[in-house]
Amino acid sequence: MRQTSAAAWVAATAATALLVTGCGSSDDGKPAAQKSAAPAGSQAINARPLNDIQQGGTLKLAISQWIADFNRYTANGNQGDAQDINELVEPRLFWADAQGESHPDTDFLLSVAVTSTSPQTVLYKLNPKAKWSDGKAVDWRDFEALWKANSGTDKAYEAADTSGYEQIGKVEQGADAHQVKVTFTTPYADWKHLFNPLLPAAGIDTPDKFNKGWTEKIPITGNAFKISSYDKTAQTITAVPDPNWWGTKPKLDSIVYRALDYTAWTDAYLNKEIDYAAALLPEDYKRLYKAAGTDIRVGARWDEVHIEFNGARGPLKDVRVRQALQHAIDRKSIATAFGKDLPVQLKPYGNHFFMPNQAGYQDNSGTYGTYDLKKAGELLDAAGWKLQGGKRVKDGKQLTLGYTLSAGSTSAQVDQSELVQAQLAQAGIKLNIVKVPTNDYFSKYVTIGNFDLTSFRWVDQIFRSQAYPIYREPSGKNLYQNYGSVGSPEVDALLKKATETTDTAEANKLYNEADAKIWALGHSIPVYQRPQVLAVRSNLANYGASGLADVDYTKVGWLKK
Repeated sequence: MRQTSAAAWVAATAATALLVTGCGSSDDGKPAAQKSAAPAGSQAINARPLNDIQQGGTLKLAISQWIADFNRYTANGNQGDAQDINELVEPRLFWADAQGESHPDTDFLLSVAVTSTSPQTVLYKLNPKAKWSDGKAVDWRDFEALWKANSGTDKAYEAADTSGYEQIGKVEQGADAHQVKVTFTTPYADWKHLFNPLLPAAGIDTPDKFNKGWTEKIPITGNAFKISSYDKTAQTITAVPDPNWWGTKPKLDSIVYRALDYTAWTDAYLNKEIDYAAALLPEDYKRLYKAAGTDIRVGARWDEVHIEFNGARGPLKDVRVRQALQHAIDRKSIATAFGKDLPVQLKPYGNHFFMPNQAGYQDNSGTYGTYDLKKAGELLDAAGWKLQGGKRVKDGKQLTLGYTLSAGSTSAQVDQSELVQAQLAQAGIKLNIVKVPTNDYFSKYVTIGNFDLTSFRWVDQIFRSQAYPIYREPSGKNLYQNYGSVGSPEVDALLKKATETTDTAEANKLYNEADAKIWALGHSIPVYQRPQVLAVRSNLANYGASGLADVDYTKVGWLKK
């Protein structure tokens, strides 16, 4: 599942309801806005049987930057656009439905079962037809290589997330090379999250291949589509059906990804350069909802906007300063400003692991999530930052921080940064907005912890354990996904125990205990749950606002005329 998304705030669970409805038009020509909650699992993809879809055609999609790394298991490759393309061309053992439930994909996995609980053992039976683009069979060695790369045992592998893999004791061949036996040393509740997607052993079996072999290209593929070209000059990546594919033949002739600043997506859609665009920003929605041949498709997705703090450098090393920022930033006003003129209802929530409409959700923000300038001032005083002439000063220097922002940011992102800037100024904190090149935003700033504050999204966290690397303490230069390096042994212990707990209610309790400590640490501020509202060509089938479900690109295509 996708973890971060560059399409808006950069860019993964069962029921997650978002806050959107259908859209029409009012008498004054403005879009009608009816604000209510969509049911969990809702999606809008123009679902059609394959008989309704023509053979052929191109699907043109936008991505927000040129892809630096296609290995989704590294920190640099753990970015939404890179993961989407990776998952298009690599084996997906499981597919999520609209409720976020995972089911085996029989093109790769004939069966899978937990054959023992003590120790926990999972037996995978692979489809013997499955092959990599280099002609080798997909077999148990691929599982073994991915486990070794992600287990954390060999620090030379720059794995973004070792959770689950580090709990595996051995990976071995079953009755034949197409059977894989995975034995855990400790139970792992989210075992379906592992090896999904699978990567080829030949492309990851050394640290050098794992860390560097996927830079700006995918060395080996193993799905219905393969990459036919990477054109850095045109900023396009083209995927075509693999003639050696053993499953259902895709309907499309090609999928073309084009790197575009997010601010250009609406014009590109209206000019028919791409076939879908986000219609979430008010200025985009007003232009897109009335475009000819366009559907506004709405889905309920696990998608949160947050503000990340870097606790590894400067004034933010002090937990009291981070806590002060939590009190000085008014989340409600940010959510209200973003939701203005949209058919959505946005409000702050108080949990890093659960969306408000999920089972297990509770508000753990306590006093740390409240807008309270007086409390912020007290914390800054205690940290030695005294108020002098409306400015917070210590050792003769003003408290100054940077808010790192992509140059390709949306108007809403810019507005949010300026709101935060104005709010922190009321607390005596100077905040500089630092715009950086779009293609560098992740690789040279976010994923290496080169920022004070920044804002992006975590999305599609179908499995709770996917959040473990976001909050665990870094190990040396490996930040996992904790880019601000804010963590503690207590949080690590609670999250590790939660991943090992197969009782859902008990696991949810542990995640909430960890969440309360994460709030106290001043790790990051969840701002609001972000709705999924897309403008899509009306004659495009089986694609759009998929909610919690994965996209099956073999079924995506253009309706027969």
